[in-house]
Amino acid sequence: MFQLNDSYPYYLANKPVAANTDLDVLDKYTGEVATRVAMASPDTIDQAIDKAVEAAEPMRKLKSYQRQAVLSHCVHQFTKRFDELAMSLCIEAGKPIKDARGEVTRLIDTFRIAAEESVRIYGEVQPLDISARAANYTSMWKRVPIGPCSFISPFNFPLNLAAHKVAPALACGCPFVLKPASLTPIGALIIGEVLAETDLPEGAFSILPCRRDGADLFTTDDRLKLLSFTGSPEVGWALKAKAGKKPVVLELGGNAAVIIDETWDDLDDAVERLIVGAFYQSGQSCIGVQRILIHESIYDTLRDKLVAATKKLIAGDPKNEDTFIGPMISEKEASRLGGWVDAAVKSGAKLLVGGKREGTMLDATLLEDVPAGAEVSCKEAFGPVANLSKFSDFDQALRKVNDSVFGLQAGVFTRDLYRAQKAWDELDVGGVVIGDVPSYRVDNMPYGGVKESGLGREGIRFAIEDMTEIRLLVTRTPAREQ
Repeated sequence: MFQLNDSYPYYLANKPVAANTDLDVLDKYTGEVATRVAMASPDTIDQAIDKAVEAAEPMRKLKSYQRQAVLSHCVHQFTKRFDELAMSLCIEAGKPIKDARGEVTRLIDTFRIAAEESVRIYGEVQPLDISARAANYTSMWKRVPIGPCSFISPFNFPLNLAAHKVAPALACGCPFVLKPASLTPIGALIIGEVLAETDLPEGAFSILPCRRDGADLFTTDDRLKLLSFTGSPEVGWALKAKAGKKPVVLELGGNAAVIIDETWDDLDDAVERLIVGAFYQSGQSCIGVQRILIHESIYDTLRDKLVAATKKLIAGDPKNEDTFIGPMISEKEASRLGGWVDAAVKSGAKLLVGGKREGTMLDATLLEDVPAGAEVSCKEAFGPVANLSKFSDFDQALRKVNDSVFGLQAGVFTRDLYRAQKAWDELDVGGVVIGDVPSYRVDNMPYGGVKESGLGREGIRFAIEDMTEIRLLVTRTPAREQ
């Protein structure tokens, strides 16, 4: 049976360092210590930033083909180590093995896309002769790396959400320091192990697990020219307030809603997608389906089908091939969400299925008639819980979706072209998915939210835009030379 290594080093300026201060990483299903990880001190973080500053110029000078070669090496090695990466995710994140394999596939996709984008970071020639005074001027602009970047990645996608910061930085030539989530640091450290096999300039990357109270430099240090954070809204907005003058990209929480109108006649298809959207990797996704709005004419039928399908889901050891519902990231989080469910029921919600908790395991849960003010309705559940409600008018459903402090993605099951267009026009979210759940993401698309869901967009090309600055060249041609 696969086991993690006994210990993992951190990476300081491209090199592994086995420090004395260890962080225990638990098997999220058994609760046992699975491995230990070296922890970086504030002095180490400071040194990593110094090295990143020194690496900025040699990273900027790398040719496109050299950056592409590094990313292509990663694609090759991740493919070669596919099973190891998947099992590591399964252990450190409690992710069902099928979901873990899906994340490794996306990791490979993300680096492959970055390899492609690394050789097509274009500029533009811009005529300036828009008036007589500029008749003899023209311009062109290019994108240049912004400089050393700071990245903080979350626990729920330890590989791919780290990759969405690391890969575009490598593609455009930005050195970086990365703080992976303390609960799930192994994936990022394996990325570091693979990067250490390349000939990147010294200081191009540091991957440093550390305690939150020792990580202020990732946010406050002015030597870092961009902060990209993925995690909770509370932490993200607090970091932005402390980040100073540097640009900040925030990928935060959600309260994702999906509308199923009366034109969607394939209810079995809708159920299949809703089950995935609400319960894959135990609902621990910021675009996991949390609010399900169903037209009143199909509500009873779709509700009953959804309840029946939810009851069939297999919960248990994420290493088993048939497991669909694995553990939540910690007992604290499972207890928090279980308490929200209990509170909603006491406030008048009807429990359709699930609701039971044992340790880190929380049953796949469906509720209906949830009061609008209940935490499980208006806050981010981030677990295997979804709420059902009915609507009679499509415009009413759109207003309900928008009645949230979050705005990440929304899904709309409709066969009406005009309703699809209206949803795209009126939903106050970063992305609208037609004919599917809001949980759908492809790694080259612009991904991000509005309102409390964050600032900026990921997706390799769009992340590269944040990690580069436009540098303009203006040319004057004297009249006598024309």
